[in-house]
Amino acid sequence: MQEIMAAAGVEKGGIYRHFKSKEELALAAFDFAWAEVSHERTRGLGEIEDPVLRVEAFIRNFVERKPALRGGCPLLNTAIDADDGNAALRVRAHEALEGWRARLGALISLAVRQGRLKHRVRPYAVASLIIGTLEGSLMISRLDEDRTVLKIARDHLISYIESLRNARHRTDARGGTGGKGRGRDVNKE
Repeated sequence: MQEIMAAAGVEKGGIYRHFKSKEELALAAFDFAWAEVSHERTRGLGEIEDPVLRVEAFIRNFVERKPALRGGCPLLNTAIDADDGNAALRVRAHEALEGWRARLGALISLAVRQGRLKHRVRPYAVASLIIGTLEGSLMISRLDEDRTVLKIARDHLISYIESLRNARHRTDARGGTGGKGRGRDVNKE
């Protein structure tokens, strides 16, 4: 609390006028950090019509856009820190995870309904795989102090998503679509 008060330039009473407890302060800090990170990761996605390309852009954004907030992903940090302490914070982090998974799952479901992805694709499973791969590679890259693992994860996830496409909706390396005889099938390289 002393560090927070010093950084905010307020006295202890000033913080407790706004927050009844450390737990309430932690919830507000998580909400703020999650909103900031989520905004940066999703900025511009609404302009992309193809839901598969929107998912791929999200993956790129996660890896390539560094949020203004330092310290890594608030979801990953909170999941690790709140597992045995602040139950309300753990619930809030789980809600954020479920919201993220639901948004990705909805895009993947839409792509299946539109025939862009194969009908056997399981949206919840694919969304969970994307999130787990991104968060895990972020953790490794932080320990390695090198973003190479994040870039490997990005490339692998995008190749994986492309492998789920129906043949007539596959994209070539330049982002164009093509069926038989048109474009490059990135899944056969």
